[in-house]
Amino acid sequence: MNEKLKYQIAITLIPGVGPVSARNLISYCGGIEAVFHEKEYRLLKIPAIGPMLAQAIVKQKVFEQAEAECLFIEQNKIQSFFYLEENYPQRLRNCNDAPLLLYFKGKANLNAERMVAIVGTRNASEYGKTITAELVQQLGEQNIMIMSGLAYGIDICAHKAAVKHNITNIGVMAHGLDRIYPGNHRSTAEKMMMNGGLLTEFPSLTNPDRENFPSRNRIVAGMCDAVIVVESAEKGGALITADVANSYNRDVFAFPGNVTNIYSKGCNRLIRENKAALAETADDILKMMQWDEAPDRKIIPQQKQLFMEFTGEEKLLVDILSENPAVDLDTIAFSTRIPMGKASALLLKLELNGIVKALPGKQFQLA
Repeated sequence: MNEKLKYQIAITLIPGVGPVSARNLISYCGGIEAVFHEKEYRLLKIPAIGPMLAQAIVKQKVFEQAEAECLFIEQNKIQSFFYLEENYPQRLRNCNDAPLLLYFKGKANLNAERMVAIVGTRNASEYGKTITAELVQQLGEQNIMIMSGLAYGIDICAHKAAVKHNITNIGVMAHGLDRIYPGNHRSTAEKMMMNGGLLTEFPSLTNPDRENFPSRNRIVAGMCDAVIVVESAEKGGALITADVANSYNRDVFAFPGNVTNIYSKGCNRLIRENKAALAETADDILKMMQWDEAPDRKIIPQQKQLFMEFTGEEKLLVDILSENPAVDLDTIAFSTRIPMGKASALLLKLELNGIVKALPGKQFQLA
């Protein structure tokens, strides 16, 4: 049995321990195994760790389930991605509440160059279905990976269109990989695993309970460069995904709709409140993301003379931008090891000083 994986799974199973508190535990204790070997009185000294949580960690009643999950993973050829390992999806790495551990079944590069999420209402109209199908086909022609939640409506329409045109697409689920929910999407899900796959943070035997879906939505938002909302009522999972995407500094797009249609109100509100850019075609998205340029276009970097002193972290940012024509925020934060929020603030300061120029798609270059 993979002992390392057993501990990785076990820490996600401790009741009351979420992604943020688990990271604190691992950091304070010096490793995953050390968390389970730590004395209770020392655990109580860690911020946000109370008596009940400390006792839950010390009692170690999670290893039997963790061992069973290891066996399930091995038998079903499932890949696992732990946040401290190199294979963990790079875009998620800088999201402070990202899952500690992900389970994936399929064939896809979770660090693909371009990834977008297409989300929307479960009550998709013919208008929404048509837009979604055309959008997926046109984005796929630009080698853009598609992601959605395998739910009814816009989600499954996006997945079916991707399968039809052999476009890599991933479904993020709110339950374990031992089942497909909704069950009548099984045929599409099985086809997705040939060029894409299924991704979840939940171990097997986890039911698709209501509270799991917002957690699922944050993965959808964090995994992508942009989130596209096709149709949505004023409340719903698609708007949650859009809000999370904004908090992660991802680009958000929305297709406008008839003002009298209940399932257009969410998109219209996102646009009205400047929480999403208005999109009418795939070309609008490609242009705003700067993905419409010819792939063989050569950009010759220009050496810039900078006449101001930088802090150590500012210099790291300037150095990485001086070596590349344009760099996205995720890559900047990952390469410099500067937290995304802080990197964003430093880039804004450099932009105000005329050193850095912000580009569409959360990319930056030297001014």
